[in-house]
Amino acid sequence: MAVTEPTITTQHHVTVAESPGLQGFLSERDYEALVKCVHCGLCLNECPTYRANGLEPDSPRGRLYLIRAVSEGTLPVTDDVVDHLQKCLVCRACETACPSNVQFGQVMEAARHELLERHATPKRRFLSWLAFRQLFPYPSRLRLVGTMLRVYQRSPLPFITDLLARARILPARLSVMEKMAPRLSNRFFEIPRTQMVPARGERRHSVGMIAGCIMPLAFAETNDATVRVLTANGCDVILPAAQRCCGALAAHSGDADATADLARANIDAFEAFGMDRLESIVINAAGCGAQLKAYDHLLQDDPRYAERARRFASKVEDVSEFLARTGLSAPMGEVRRTVTYQDACHLAHGQKVRSQPRELLHAIPGLELVEMRDSQRCCGSAGIYNIVQPEMSMDVLEAKMENVLATGTDCVVAANPGCLLQLNLGLKQHGREPRAVHIVDLLDESIRAATPSRP
Repeated sequence: MAVTEPTITTQHHVTVAESPGLQGFLSERDYEALVKCVHCGLCLNECPTYRANGLEPDSPRGRLYLIRAVSEGTLPVTDDVVDHLQKCLVCRACETACPSNVQFGQVMEAARHELLERHATPKRRFLSWLAFRQLFPYPSRLRLVGTMLRVYQRSPLPFITDLLARARILPARLSVMEKMAPRLSNRFFEIPRTQMVPARGERRHSVGMIAGCIMPLAFAETNDATVRVLTANGCDVILPAAQRCCGALAAHSGDADATADLARANIDAFEAFGMDRLESIVINAAGCGAQLKAYDHLLQDDPRYAERARRFASKVEDVSEFLARTGLSAPMGEVRRTVTYQDACHLAHGQKVRSQPRELLHAIPGLELVEMRDSQRCCGSAGIYNIVQPEMSMDVLEAKMENVLATGTDCVVAANPGCLLQLNLGLKQHGREPRAVHIVDLLDESIRAATPSRP
């Protein structure tokens, strides 16, 4: 796979005229981001898939090489190329390791968009259209599907599915996928009719909150806890009913148009409440936060939304980032527990938020934090990766569980729903009680311990 090297000017700036002839696979902007890679290999040991199988095409450097070769027309898009690109978790650990500041996530999402547009099977295109054009943009449809899945999970059908898979009457993968699916909450998170929850006591801040698409269905209690923690710390919490999915899952799958539509809908929803009155737009899911903070890049060529997207993105903060910045004012009671902390990829690598969650954990009386080895390494969840790439996902999870179990703690704390689901699955597989919890659940527990009369 010989690739003709482009003529690179100072600071690696490459123009279309200087390139060996782009084939339309990448835009000029994404190609410029791509060729910053100097092939040093510092990313290799940080890549979960490379660590799992040692294959160069399954490393960040190897994937960039493939994308560049396809973009320059020296390599056709084969099934092997697609497989190597789709195996990427887009955890962005390579971005943290990269001395050249290659924005790998940006390049990979652009490449996957082209794969979806030009090289996907009809089945793949249909499933993408169904998920990201007909389901995720519509909260009511999501709730309907969630209700159906909840009924299924509480029926004997999962047990029957597992038996049929063991007997090889149904595909074994179907049983694995069913076990990986999030167990939906007994009740879903509801945005109040007023679309606002007032601060308890003195109002210190006014913030918007992204409720998310999966969080209200699978982690309703965590969304409730987030509202309680924010209001207990003096925040008026604005929850626009018109908000939609952040678009992260669509972006990772390559549907750039659906991603942009969702971004515009969210900007419109929060602008309706007055962007200037909001000190921050808070999110409790790391993957969503990284996507929301990228709205300015996503819509930079949209003349109607470019500046509005920049203002929106500048206000987005992870809930731990916001609380660490503004300080905890609510009374805190004891939570006698020993925990370890898992750095969610899109919080640590995508948003560079690492110290703030630890600051909050140290602020909880009675809580002991035991640091995990390689806490910043991916757990293998990565959105729906554990469903579409279950074998690789389980390999990555097993490596993570070695480090989790070595801490000897009884609780794993994370800041992303996918991490919580994946880590609880790993704990179950190792015969442990599933005790992966969100950081705001512990903060809420501490505040409730100090004020037990509160609901």
